[in-house]
Parts: sequence; structure tokens; C-alpha cells
Amino acid sequence: MSELLIANNILLLLFAGHDTSSVTLTLLIKTLAEHPQVYQNILQEHTEIASSKKEGGFLNWEDIQKIKYLWNVISEVMRITPPILGAYREAIVDINYAGYHMPKGWKLYWNTGLTSLDPEIFPNPTRLEPSRFEEAGPAPYTYVTFGGGPRMCLGKEFARLEMLVFLHVLIRKFTGKLLIPNEKFIYDPMPTPLQGLPISLQPHNY
Repeated sequence: MSELLIANNILLLLFAGHDTSSVTLTLLIKTLAEHPQVYQNILQEHTEIASSKKEGGFLNWEDIQKIKYLWNVISEVMRITPPILGAYREAIVDINYAGYHMPKGWKLYWNTGLTSLDPEIFPNPTRLEPSRFEEAGPAPYTYVTFGGGPRMCLGKEFARLEMLVFLHVLIRKFTGKLLIPNEKFIYDPMPTPLQGLPISLQPHNY
């Protein structure tokens, strides 16, 4: 590979492995501050997991598999506000769809939000409903935050692991209050709080 291609791949790894997860965590912390009951449900789930371990014990893979409700909440947050708006694909054959002709070689852009906020797929699409992801969850290719098929995001499980472990520690220690309620977000190119989303962290009184 050329030096330029190597540099591009390194930037892609940094972007995919860090920025998307940090943006999702920012969105989740904002969501939990706005939905205290959801926060309490998560706290209960993680308190139960922690109570089954020795003092100072680390999470293991079996513990991660027990973290179901929090992952449903994270998935719902990413559905409502996708960390990445979409991606390009190239037509490998001529395509005729819904009256449109797309010749072989054309670049197609799939938009995550157009699917995840479609009310025919997700009723009341802007409402936070973690239950959408219980059991089998959404139908294939209706929730495409991580893409789908053979080109699905390679880092999905890594992202899930790092977010669940981070939040397991944070949520059991602190509750957060937004200092700027209703702060606006812009895509730059990912969801970014205009004023940095300042929060006040308060330790639990055990």
C-alpha cells in the first residue's frame, strides 16, 4: 500500500473506533439525564450484576451478556440519532428501482436516518422505546446503524463492549444533570453539542 493509503486507513480506524463511540456515549448521557426512569432501570440492572461479584471484581464475558437493557437503550438512542448519517456503495450492475435508473458504476448513498425514523417501520419514531430491541428486535435491514450483511461494521462488538464497560462504571457511581437543557446538536459530521454538553455529576449516596 502507498503511504497515502496507509494514512487513510489509520484515520478510518481512529474515526470508526473512537469518534462514533464517544458521540454515542454523549448522546446516551444526555438521554439518561432527560429520562430518569430509564436511568433507574439501568442502575438496577448494573447494581444486580455488580452485587453478584466480589468487591473490586472485574466484568467478565458472562457479565457482558447479562447487560441487555442498557444495550437496548443504546441501540434506541443510535436509532433516533445515528452517529453516522450513512455511507456510499457502488452499483455493480444496472439497477432499476421505483422508476429510477441507476447505471453500473454509480455511487449510491444510503441514509441511516431515513430508515430508522420511518414511522411505517418504527411507530412514534422519535419516542425513546428500548423495548423495540427486546427478543428478536427490529426486522433485518430496518435498523442499519452498523450497516448490514457481509459489509456490516467490523467493530460492532468492540463498540458494544467498550460502551457497556464504561457505562457500567459511570452509572453505578454517578447521576448526571444537564446544565444546558435542550442544548442543540449539529452534524459536524457527527452529532455534536453546540456548547459541549456540560453536565453536573452527583455521586450516589450509598
